[in-house]
Amino acid sequence: MTLSEVVKLAARGDGVTADGRHVALAAPGDMVDIAAEIIPGPHHVVPPCRHFPKCGGCQLQHVDDETYADYLVERIGSALSAQRLEVPEIRPPHLSPPRTRRRASLRAEKVGKRIVFGFNEAVSHFIVDIRECHVLLPQLFAMVDPLRGLLDVLLAPRKTANVTLAWTDQGVDVAIDGVSIEGYAAHEALTDFAQAHRLARLAIDEGYGSEPRWEPEPVTVTFDGIQVGLPIGGFLQATADGEAALTQAVAEAIGKAATVADLFAGLGTFAVPLSAKAKILAVEGARDPALALRMAANRTGRSIAVEHRDLFRRPMSDAELGQFEAIILDPPRAGAKEQTPALARADIARIAYVSCNPATFARDARTLVDGGWRIDWIKPVGQFRWSTHVELAAAFKRV
Repeated sequence: MTLSEVVKLAARGDGVTADGRHVALAAPGDMVDIAAEIIPGPHHVVPPCRHFPKCGGCQLQHVDDETYADYLVERIGSALSAQRLEVPEIRPPHLSPPRTRRRASLRAEKVGKRIVFGFNEAVSHFIVDIRECHVLLPQLFAMVDPLRGLLDVLLAPRKTANVTLAWTDQGVDVAIDGVSIEGYAAHEALTDFAQAHRLARLAIDEGYGSEPRWEPEPVTVTFDGIQVGLPIGGFLQATADGEAALTQAVAEAIGKAATVADLFAGLGTFAVPLSAKAKILAVEGARDPALALRMAANRTGRSIAVEHRDLFRRPMSDAELGQFEAIILDPPRAGAKEQTPALARADIARIAYVSCNPATFARDARTLVDGGWRIDWIKPVGQFRWSTHVELAAAFKRV
């Protein structure tokens, strides 16, 4: 029998053999025969969740942590090599523990007389009806069964809804869209549900935008001891410990800079902690997070100026950027293609770049390197445990 060894993981999580075959659910060190049967090797582990690999929430539960960490490093290195960039020091990845994800988007559908509720199947619109989850915070997963009961009342047959869960200072924040609330009984059911489960907030979107139906006190998240209002559906780093790892990396990357511009600042994940030692300009394109951060800064007296500005349509100029000693860049998955040319020219000393997409990070890094910068180091962060989603923080310095 001819066997081939799996030597690495591909970008989508398939095992790749020495002769170039891609084999689903194989780990490095596995042996694979001609019929793609897998003989498990030393890095192949038993997946902890009954829903793996059907559930699209995880793709890599069958590999050990050493292999998962190597996968994150390889993804980043490959993206840089594709841009013909020298791969710098890539530090050991930070991996968030299981059951620590504090935000998630789930889908629900009424099938016959039951509610199917969970993540989509891998590469599919079908929903996996989750009965356990090894990535969600227990406080969030505890809401899955109760929400099935509520959705059974709200959803019409064969209709679907999207449910966003987040863990906040006040507890579980729930936002549902794709349902219609008709009649006094339905409205009362929402209030009763929110009270019974002590929700921080329950928001409903009937097609005209989300509005809170229950929010006994303003919902907040805390950065460095400062509470910032959380808009409905507002962005949070996936795990608290992953956020801490990124914040620590950003602080190291900007060093002792006394004036810092935080671009794509969101709610102030980095701006708030760093404002204890530096003057910060936080620039954010979404109105609600910018307003929430401005209110928190004004209330606490932190040295944070907030500018509501779309950096895709109106990027900062090199002259504007040159007023600061360091820049923090934390764009969405699309990267910061419009902003990086001015960054490459700007008279600044340090850049901390936080990315959730190695490909667009590498593209932007190419622009910076061509402008006279070098990548000092990169810290991978695996917040989305067992997934192919890769996050990183990188330090850039002038050559």
